[in-house]
Amino acid sequence: MIAALAGGVGAARFLTGLTRLVKEEDLSVIVNTGDDIELFGLHISPDLDIVSYTLAGIVDEEKGWGIRGDTFQCLEMLKKHGLDTWFGLGDRDLATHIYRTDRLKQGFTLSQITDEVCRSLGLKVKILPMSNDKFETRVTTSDGSMHFEEYFVRRQGKDEVLGVEFVGAATAKPSPGVLNAILDAEVVVVCPSNPIVSIGTILAVDGVRDALRRTSARVVGISPIVAGLPIKGPADKMLRGLGFEVSAFGVAKLYSDFLDTFVLDAQDVSQKERIEKLGLEVKVTNTLMNSFERKVELARVVLGK
Repeated sequence: MIAALAGGVGAARFLTGLTRLVKEEDLSVIVNTGDDIELFGLHISPDLDIVSYTLAGIVDEEKGWGIRGDTFQCLEMLKKHGLDTWFGLGDRDLATHIYRTDRLKQGFTLSQITDEVCRSLGLKVKILPMSNDKFETRVTTSDGSMHFEEYFVRRQGKDEVLGVEFVGAATAKPSPGVLNAILDAEVVVVCPSNPIVSIGTILAVDGVRDALRRTSARVVGISPIVAGLPIKGPADKMLRGLGFEVSAFGVAKLYSDFLDTFVLDAQDVSQKERIEKLGLEVKVTNTLMNSFERKVELARVVLGK
């Protein structure tokens, strides 16, 4: 059994390689929900959708999110009605959000609905929201506090980060199956996702970090930082704004209390010895997933195959 902690695009790309080496039904993916947002009266779960669309083979590969070949006629009409349409929602993508919102109103939990969506997409992977409880990641800039998606999408992540707040973290409980997935696994993978607002949110949920420390599984982290820069997204701004070193070492240090192994890109081999002094095994490989073959090869290194 394999468990993975995942954010959005980077994690989804890695998981496509991983699912070529392990049976889908043997994989549980615990996904960040701190990015969830309500727009146009709909509950949007960006990372849950990116992971499920990618594993189902329908994601827009060029963008890394949304559904391949989708149209945006509904969004265009909403704009004509005077609504602010800064968040791109395709027509088929909207169907998922309508379904999710309707089921939530009927009293079903986010985990139950996610399971239904996975089945409708033909997935056997167990995709688990990190929590069914309200959890919102907010970013503080010189213009004040805002939802992460507003910072990242609407403002394109250009603002200096002065702080990050996890609203609801004090009371959020892990969704059913999350802790067992970690405790029962043979390998737990921390995917190459933003360590603050993708993995950090999952770690903030009650019991998750403790489960990672207690599990008998080998816990392997993949660096999302290569040569001092994130592969995608604002991880560098997040780390710098919170006073952390923007490097593979900086990420390894954040996870060092529960990791056994850290996978480092070859461009950062000079940091290998420094990371090993944290008490971690270090594997060096090409972590840039710019082809399907490299996704599979990275997964092979992580699994030690």
